[in-house]
Amino acid sequence: MNDSANRHDAQGGLRTLTPHLVCSDAAAAIEFYKQAFGAEEVMRLPMPDGKLGHAMLRIGDSMLMLADEFPQWDSLSPTSLHGSPVTIHLSVPDIDERFALAVEAGASVRMEPADMFWGDRYGVLVDPFGHHWALATHLRDVPVEEMQMAVRQMCSDATQQAAR
Repeated sequence: MNDSANRHDAQGGLRTLTPHLVCSDAAAAIEFYKQAFGAEEVMRLPMPDGKLGHAMLRIGDSMLMLADEFPQWDSLSPTSLHGSPVTIHLSVPDIDERFALAVEAGASVRMEPADMFWGDRYGVLVDPFGHHWALATHLRDVPVEEMQMAVRQMCSDATQQAAR
C-alpha cells in the first residue's frame, strides 16, 4: 500500500474527477479489478463489522474509490438498485487483451470489441458487481466532420432496418 493515498490532493494521486463505486462486496471487487484491469490497491479502511468503509485503487494513471454498500446511509450498489445508468470509460493499450482478462475474471460481455467510427477499438463489459465498463484502445484520430457523417449514416441505416 502507498502512503501517498493519505494525501487527498492531486499530488496524492487524485485527479479533478474520481469515480467512487459502491459494491455489494467491495473486497471481492478489489480482487476482480486487480485481475481484470491491473488495478493496484492503494489503501482500504475496514469497518468494525468487516465491511469496507473506503478503499482506493490505482488503474493506470487514475484512482478509483470504492466501498461496500450501506443501505442505512442510502449507499446502494447496482445489485441493490437492479442496474446502473453509469458507464466508466477505461482507456487501455490493448483492448483485446484486457477485455479477455476481464471476461476471464468474471465480467459479462455487453458489446464485443470492434473498430468504431470515432477511431477507437471499443467494447463494453458489466463487472460481477453491476458496474458497466467501456474499454477502448485509440487507433486513429478522426475529424469531427467524418464522425458526424458516420453518425448520420448509422442513423439512416437503423431507420431503414426498423422500416422493414
